[in-house]
Amino acid sequence: MNKGNPRQEIENALIANDLHRLLEITGLLHGHYCPGSAMGVKAASKAVHELNVTSKGMEEVIAIVETNNCFSDGVQMVTGCSFGNNAMIYRDYGKMAFTLAKRTGEGIRIVAISDRSRKERSSEMDELWQKVVVERSGSEAESEQLTRLWKDYSFRVLDIPDEEILDIKKVNVSVPAYAQIFTSVQCSICGETVMEPRSRMKEGKPVCLSCSGHEYYQLAGDGISTMINK
Repeated sequence: MNKGNPRQEIENALIANDLHRLLEITGLLHGHYCPGSAMGVKAASKAVHELNVTSKGMEEVIAIVETNNCFSDGVQMVTGCSFGNNAMIYRDYGKMAFTLAKRTGEGIRIVAISDRSRKERSSEMDELWQKVVVERSGSEAESEQLTRLWKDYSFRVLDIPDEEILDIKKVNVSVPAYAQIFTSVQCSICGETVMEPRSRMKEGKPVCLSCSGHEYYQLAGDGISTMINK
């Protein structure tokens, strides 16, 4: 690892347009190779090149993702935009698409087109996907076979010409201000510290959302939902 620039290997791969290496690096975050993360890598790499930008994780560029599936991990790893560095925005549209934007609002929106990629899939992979992932009923051997097929397919997806698999448009977006730094307060019930805007008042004292009984938002596999602590 380059201690001066932890993203140096990613930047080198981007310069060389080495999508295979970028997918390998994304696998460190995603945990396996799959078509969704491969599409995220391909889309993100294209957006970075089109905008000619780099990221140090300081909100220089903003990624707006429209799905919370595998695609977003490819986007996050390649662009360097994440929830943790406040450079990723999530819109619960359920679309395999994202926008990369400069702080000026100049951006590129890319939608993954699935028709061509579907032609590259085998019937065996589709059957295993249904059994292992959708139905959660596959054996360990079937799961391992799907992993092998996924890996081979994912790297082949990277070699499909961009125009056959990506819909690319220039856009102008409203980029939010830099993230605010909020004061923390201590919950009067559990004693844990909480970001002040996320606290509530109870009997004149600050409490966290988990102790307050107020509703809060949760992002899970099925999208964003409203929850209430009881």
